[in-house]
Formats: sequence, structure tokens, C-alpha cells
Amino acid sequence: MNQQSGRAVRIAHLSDLHYAPTTIAEVGPCMESAVSDAIAANVDVAIITGDSTDRPLGAHVPAFQDFVRQVQRLANHCPVLLLQGTFSHEPLGMLHLFSFVSARFGIEVVDRIGQIALIDKRWKWVQSAGECRGADLVVSAVPTVNRADLIASVGAEHVAQAMGDVLAGLMAGVFAPINRELRAMGIPTVLIGHGTVSGARTETGVPMDGLDHEFTTGGLYAALCSAVMLGHIHQHQSWSREFEGVSQLIAYAGSIGRNHWGETGKRGFLIWEVLARSASFDFVETPACRMVDFTFEGAPDLDYLRTNASDLSGAFVRVTYEIDEEFASTVDRKAIREILRMAQEVHIDGRVIPAIRRRAPGISRLASLALKAARWCEATGNEAEASMIVPRLEMLQTSDPQTIATSILKGLQHEKNDQGNRRADAVDGVDAVACGPV
Repeated sequence: MNQQSGRAVRIAHLSDLHYAPTTIAEVGPCMESAVSDAIAANVDVAIITGDSTDRPLGAHVPAFQDFVRQVQRLANHCPVLLLQGTFSHEPLGMLHLFSFVSARFGIEVVDRIGQIALIDKRWKWVQSAGECRGADLVVSAVPTVNRADLIASVGAEHVAQAMGDVLAGLMAGVFAPINRELRAMGIPTVLIGHGTVSGARTETGVPMDGLDHEFTTGGLYAALCSAVMLGHIHQHQSWSREFEGVSQLIAYAGSIGRNHWGETGKRGFLIWEVLARSASFDFVETPACRMVDFTFEGAPDLDYLRTNASDLSGAFVRVTYEIDEEFASTVDRKAIREILRMAQEVHIDGRVIPAIRRRAPGISRLASLALKAARWCEATGNEAEASMIVPRLEMLQTSDPQTIATSILKGLQHEKNDQGNRRADAVDGVDAVACGPV
């Protein structure tokens, strides 16, 4: 691997593994596949851009042991970088356990801002372009930044803007001058980071708008790296531009597995080819689980589920619905599970809309049903006479069924006659206009 030859550096970019006891069934096979594919592709470097674990894990936990085993497989093939992710997922210092892992190539944990060069297949932290002579690759690193460090100086209400300003200044003022020199030397450059880009979309399709984001595409481009490899958002997406004769490319690898309902798109990792003045990547899909959502307004349509159940073998299926409280008992959950029995797992999520009840003080002390109905109309904002509730209640109390039926039929006939008369009047009016004097 020699930058003077013009050969691209091949980099496996994985991210957001989220190893945990509750996710290992999904993450384990996906990571096994990703590592095998990266080795088969003969990558020169492997970079994992944060959130490798889903929560703090002890070294004895099987999920963490599987993570270590897979990283060791990578490190026996090529040098590896592990970027610090969100502190709630990866407590600061937890990844340093990898300093005790024996492998053919180095495993470097990046938990501070700076630049690190790969020279003779060994990682070396650098502070100038002159220290990078003979390097095959130089990586500018921005791990998760602790916002608490800024709150004391700028206040909580300004911390988001301050964070963006600090990182933008870092890209343009610190990284860019060095990366411009490295480009002239023919050395490929990469920026790695963990955070959100304003305008990016989450795995559920929600755009990340607003000011509370670490990066902008403009700020990332300002570092003047050929490739920008990001973690934190689980949806693979990318941006590109041409500038000063250089093709710059920004991309989230996305997560390797699917651990949450509502996640859209494929899951996998990226294999990059990075040169001093350009970059490209291929997306490699992992065997992530298939999740299917059925959403209903009202009770689930069992016939619709039967029609679409044939292609759900091995899938994780969620049925969601909203239903009024008085009809909630009509939902047959047992029947739904029977219809979807070929699925790997069925999750039924029903939202019951409660009936709104309003008290009508003193209603129980009223002597007649008609008076009670009138009080109810008053409490609910209905006009007793206009709503026909009180007159119809009185009819039910004072008349026999035959008389009620006859009265209703007469009313319908009277309404029909009135409609006929109105239509006749309208026709007469048209004729009068048509036949009047000119």
C-alpha cells in the first residue's frame, strides 16, 4: 500500500454495531458477515465510527466477547481504528480494553480530537504534515464531544451553536491546512466523526433539522479530506461535491443490524477506495432481520392480514392500530397471531382512544328521562330541541311502536314532498327568466 503508486486505500467502514445482550441475536450474525466480507475484499484498513456497544458492558459479557472476537479477526487482517461514540453507549475508557487484545496489526482507540497517520501499517498520532512522510493514510478524528465542557463557559442555551462554531473552526483552521499539504504529497486523507449532520435523515426517515447538531456538510467539507466517514445515524446516506479539483464524499455507513421498529432501508457497511484527490464507496448489505409494519385506523383488518401473510416467513411483524374505547374488545389478538404465525415475532401495539365523559351535576335527581336528557344536552353543548333528543325521548315514553313508526313515515314523506316542491319552484324560476320579456 503506497500512495506514490496512486493505488487507492481500501477501507472497511462499519458503524453503530450496538452490541448488547438484548441485540446480540441480530448484531452477531450481521457483524460476522461484515467482517468476513471485508476480509474477502482485502481491505487495507478497518474503521468503526462509534457506538460499538449499546450500553456499558463488562469484559465477561458474551456480547462484548463476541465484539472483541470480531475486531480481533479484523486486526489479524489489517490495522483497525475504533472511534469513541456516544458516552451513554460507550463509557469513556471502555474501548481501551482493546490494548490487551493480541492481533497481527494494531487496534487504535480514538477518543480525542486529532490526526493519526498509518505509516508502515502502524498508527502514529501526528501534529504536522511533515510527520506524515511515507504515510499510506492520514485520518482526522472527531469523536463524540462532551458538551458539558462548553456549558460552563457559554451557557446551556448557547451550547449547540458554540459546538458547531468550535467544530467548524477546527475543520477549517486546524485540519484543512495540513490536509492541503498532504494532498500535494499524494497522501489520501479521511475525516472520521460521530454525530449528526444538519439535514440528514434518521433510520425512520425523520429529517434532522434545527441547530442542535454537531456538523454541517459545509463544515465537514472544510477539512479538505477526500472522504468523510460518519457514525451515529443508522440510515446510510451520502453527500458529495467537487472543490479545487478534488472530489469530496461524505457518508454515514449506517448500522449493520436492525434493532428498532420503523427502521427503513437496507443495513450494511461501506468499502471505500480513497485517493489523495477523490473517494468512492460500495455499500455491502448484511443479513439484517426483516421488519414489517401493518398500521390500521380502527380495528385490524384480518382479511388484509391474511392476504399479506404468505410472505412473512422469518420476519419481525408489528401490527399497530388506533381504536375507540368502546370497540377495543372487538380486536381479536389471538386471531392476529394465528394469521401471522409464520413470522419470527409478532408485536401488537394497540392505542385505545378513551371515551370523553363529562359530568352533568344533579342529573340523577331529576324526575324524568326527558329532563335528564335536557341536562345532558346542556352539559355537552347540544341544543335539546334542535338535536331532537328530548322530543324523541318523549315519544318513546308516551307512544306505542305502531304510532312511532307511523309518525316517522309521515315525517319522511313530508320531507320528501318539501324537497319536491323546492325543486319545482326552482324550475319555475328558470322558466320565468327564460321566457320573460327581452
